[in-house]
Amino acid sequence: MEAFTRFLNQTQGRDRLFRATQYTCMLLSYVLEPQAGKEEVVMKLKKLESSVSTGRKWFRLGNVVHAVQATEQSMYATDLVPRLCLTLANLNRVLYFICDTILWVRSVGLTSSINKEKWRMWAVRHYYYSLLLSLVRDLYEIFLQMEQVAHDRAKRAKSPSQDPGCSVADEETEWLQSFLLLLFRSLRKHPPLFLDTVKNLCDILNPLHQLGIYQSNPGVIGLGGLLSSIAGIITVAYPHMKLKTH
Repeated sequence: MEAFTRFLNQTQGRDRLFRATQYTCMLLSYVLEPQAGKEEVVMKLKKLESSVSTGRKWFRLGNVVHAVQATEQSMYATDLVPRLCLTLANLNRVLYFICDTILWVRSVGLTSSINKEKWRMWAVRHYYYSLLLSLVRDLYEIFLQMEQVAHDRAKRAKSPSQDPGCSVADEETEWLQSFLLLLFRSLRKHPPLFLDTVKNLCDILNPLHQLGIYQSNPGVIGLGGLLSSIAGIITVAYPHMKLKTH
C-alpha cells in the first residue's frame, strides 16, 4: 500500500495511470463498436478517453524541464552510441513538449492564432524521431547483451561439432533458432532493456499511423498504448527496472 501511495504521489505515476485508462477506453470502444446495442457504452468510453487525454496535458506541462535535464545527463554517457542516440532523442522530446504546450495554449482558448494542425504534425514528428532514436539505442544495447551471452556460452561450450549431412535449409533453421534463443536469453537477463524496448515499440505505432508511414487501427494503437503504459507503470513503481544510462 505504501508503494502504491508513493507511486500516486509522483506526477509520472499519475500520468501513466491516466494514460493506461485512456488507451484502455480506446481499445474497449474499438472492440465494442461493431456490436449491436453497445452504442451508449461506446459513446461513454469515447467521452472518458477524450476527458482523460485532456487531463493528461496538465501533467505534461512541466515535462519540458525534465526533458532538458535528461538531455544534459545523456551527454555524459560513456558509450558513444547511447550518448548520441539519447541526446538527440531527448532534444526531440524537448521540441515535442514545446509543441504540445503550444497546442495546450490553443485548446484552452488563450489564443486562436495558432495553426493547430501544423503544430500537431510537428509534435508528432518530434515524438516519432525521439522514439526511433530510443529504439536504435535499444537495438544497440540488445546487440551488446547478445554478444556478451554468446561469449559466455562459448566459454562453457566444448569445441563445436558439425554434422556433415546437414543441408543448407537445416543450417538456416538452426541459425534462426540459435538467434532467437540468444535474443530470448539476452532479454531475460536484462529485464529493464526488455521493458524499454517493448515500451518504445508499442509507442511508435501511434506516430507511424498519424504520419501515414504505417496505417493501423484504434484497436492496435489502443493495445500498444496500454502495454506501453503498463511498462511505464512498472518502471515508475520499481525504479531499478528503468533502463540506466552508462
